Amino acid sequence: MRGAGIEVDVDGTRVAVPEGASLLAAVRAAGIDLPALCSDDRIGPAGSCRTCLVRTDGQVAAACVTPAASGTHVEAGTDDLRRLRREAVEVIASVLPPRALADDNPGELAQVCRTLGIGPGTAQGARGRGGDDSHPYVHLDRDLCIACGRCVRMCAEVQGTFALTLVGRGADTVVAPGTGGPWAESDCVACGGCVDTCPTGAITEPGPGRGLTSAHRPTATRTTCGYCGVGCALDVVAADGEVTAVLPARDGPVNQGHACVKGRFAHGYLVSPERLTQPLLRLGGRLEPVGWHEALDHVARGLRAAVSSGGPDAVAAISSARATNEENYLVQKFMRVVIGTNNVDNCSRLCHSPSAAGLTASFGLPGGTDGFDDVERSDCLLVVGANPVEAHPVVGARLLRRVLHGADLVVADPRAVGLARHADVHLRPRPGTNVALFHGLAHVLIAEGLTDEEFLLRRATGLPELTALLDDYPPGRVADITGVPVGDLVAAARLYGRARRPAIVYGLGVTEHLHGTDGVRSLANLAILRGAVGTDRGHGVSPLRGQNNVQGASDMGALPDVLPGYGKVTDPAARARAEAVWGVPVPERPGLRIPGMFAAARAGDLRALWIIGEDVCATDPDSDRVAEALEACPLVVCDELFLSETARRADVVLPVASWLEKDGTFVNFDRRFQRVRAAVSPPGAARSDFDAVHAVAAAMGADLGCPTAAAALAECGRVAPVFAGISHERLDQEGAVPWPCPDPDRPGDATLYRDRFATPDGRAHLAAAPYLPPGELPDDDYPLILVTGRRWAHYNSGSMTRRGGNLALDPLDFLDLHPDDAVRHGVRDGSRVRVESRHGRALLVARVGEETAPGQVFCSFHFPASGVNRLTSDHADALTSCPEYKVTAVRVTAQA
Repeated sequence: MRGAGIEVDVDGTRVAVPEGASLLAAVRAAGIDLPALCSDDRIGPAGSCRTCLVRTDGQVAAACVTPAASGTHVEAGTDDLRRLRREAVEVIASVLPPRALADDNPGELAQVCRTLGIGPGTAQGARGRGGDDSHPYVHLDRDLCIACGRCVRMCAEVQGTFALTLVGRGADTVVAPGTGGPWAESDCVACGGCVDTCPTGAITEPGPGRGLTSAHRPTATRTTCGYCGVGCALDVVAADGEVTAVLPARDGPVNQGHACVKGRFAHGYLVSPERLTQPLLRLGGRLEPVGWHEALDHVARGLRAAVSSGGPDAVAAISSARATNEENYLVQKFMRVVIGTNNVDNCSRLCHSPSAAGLTASFGLPGGTDGFDDVERSDCLLVVGANPVEAHPVVGARLLRRVLHGADLVVADPRAVGLARHADVHLRPRPGTNVALFHGLAHVLIAEGLTDEEFLLRRATGLPELTALLDDYPPGRVADITGVPVGDLVAAARLYGRARRPAIVYGLGVTEHLHGTDGVRSLANLAILRGAVGTDRGHGVSPLRGQNNVQGASDMGALPDVLPGYGKVTDPAARARAEAVWGVPVPERPGLRIPGMFAAARAGDLRALWIIGEDVCATDPDSDRVAEALEACPLVVCDELFLSETARRADVVLPVASWLEKDGTFVNFDRRFQRVRAAVSPPGAARSDFDAVHAVAAAMGADLGCPTAAAALAECGRVAPVFAGISHERLDQEGAVPWPCPDPDRPGDATLYRDRFATPDGRAHLAAAPYLPPGELPDDDYPLILVTGRRWAHYNSGSMTRRGGNLALDPLDFLDLHPDDAVRHGVRDGSRVRVESRHGRALLVARVGEETAPGQVFCSFHFPASGVNRLTSDHADALTSCPEYKVTAVRVTAQA
């Protein structure tokens, strides 16, 4: 007997399978490998190929579409069944061209034929139906298509794009893009699902990875994706020191055998001729190649000079959300132990610092409240200020799948994109009015008795103050502020308020505002009012992290006011714990945040700045002023893959490894630690950031300890007990472990606050923050509001995604604007436009459509040459200094 569940007898062996499983699952549980050419565990069954025939209760049936029932007797190994299955496979193979069964074809059909003893001579077809090579990542060979429909179902059921269909009749049936034209012009988002599921090689990835899938692969290196914060588990295939394919792990804790265009395909940057392969040192005004010894000597002398002339606080470091946990831990330790300052920050300052502040104030810890597996079981999803379909595609696909299976969906976003197209209610607030919107929803919850009174009485505080505030936010007034119709506001509140297990998922559209922390806390109010956090009556509040290790960089203490594990530098007990491990005093005064570093450099107070993996001249707001800061700073050191806009202004550039070339861990958006492993070596003399920090410390005569990444994480666990139960060894065995996890013998807490909240009084804290207007408002000179964000094919400044096939998928920096605004400003679709704000100007290409509302425009920041972040202001959240990327007043002028 194996496991528990439904008991099935397969050829005399009793097996147990879960409720709802098929006979195919039961047969495979018995150790019998049946061919199933139209079947994939990630999608629903079809039963069309007839290659998985078994006999149950005297009847021959396709195992993949026949449900298992307790007590069922299944025959699979009889000679007549083997013959029937072999004949079915032979019929399928016979109409294909010989290359379908060639020895070098790694496809599933070819593998099945080899197992069954069906030789290449069986494939004698010569259809001559041609192919489609228009797409950089997906090639179609129509002659190898057996019309199994797996690709169509994968696109619909897993990705949710519905880009593929089957066309033709009978033997001429073949897969095709649903739009009818070339694949590259279709709705395909290049997730690779069709490539990964195709059993014959009809749909493949071009190049050395052709034909490899997650089901049949050579030896691969398991790692975690280094793009967004979802944390997809990937298997990387390499040959001769180069990556040949990146495949989604079928057992990936978050992605479950799925991926997106970035993690799956965007690894061409690894072999770009623009990769930095040796250090660069500014000599005579030019960056010149030098050896590591010379570069390190210059850095060490510059750091000593800065400390000598201005004290330890004359040095600062910007650590990286793209670096591993261990690298971030080492950077902050270097700054505090070797330099003697808390001047260390990371790019969460620019995106999710209001999440950390707001969630900590509301609940006690600076992370999402629930694991995503729980969120996915919600019956009502409130998705706010996020476009996960493009920015977090695997999460977006899982959320859409939940909606298509019946969950209610409320989307609050100014743009009509992604999940908004599937929403039961789409709220389109004016940018900068989030707090008023959330107060309006809370007003309806209270007014209509949709709150959990027992929860509020026992486990929350602040209700009287919030109730008094909400008297000023009736639906009518909120509609005036936000532009959201009263009916939509009330309908959204009722869906969330009446749901049995609601969940909130939000993104940078909540945080990147002048009042971003107020936005996070006002949004958290909704979960508290409903009793939907720390209970079985909902799945809390989950922030979607933008970069692969935004959560982890902050967890590791790469922040100016907290140590690893979020102990405050002002707390003597937290300092004492770190001092006991590090053996030196820890500075007690909080350090500079990133905007403060730039201001100090411009003022002449900051004399050395180490920037690790961040292109601040491209991604930070008011970028002209950022460039001025770097020019004013006597020593700027930059760790980079490429000569970025920031690196061009540095005095020393250190060539470093990418996520596919290093060892360590990341923490994803729902607090899971996962392993990162090197699949290939970095090029030339490039080193990991971990090794670079050690080398700089050694050049200054210091020993940081922690000789390996595993040792660094172990030491972090001694400084921060919340991570003490997590180690490389454990992750190698278990795959993923969420924090808090103080004990190596117990699981981490995926769901927080079951017993009490982590606030000082153990209760959730409702916030009564009034709505305040954004930092900028439109006027006659700047009549439009610009919102910046991400597109599906690119990532951040585009340094990796623009160096490969993704550039063919999304080659230009577009400005999206409404048709009414296009007419008003004399702009034609596809024309060049000049965008000007009160801070700078940018040149973009107009794209006219109704995704944006009248009076609003949208663009990404993936193409630094366009100058988008010259437009954005230095307005920032007062509590966290997070910039207001989502509200900039601009004007648009057509270019001749």
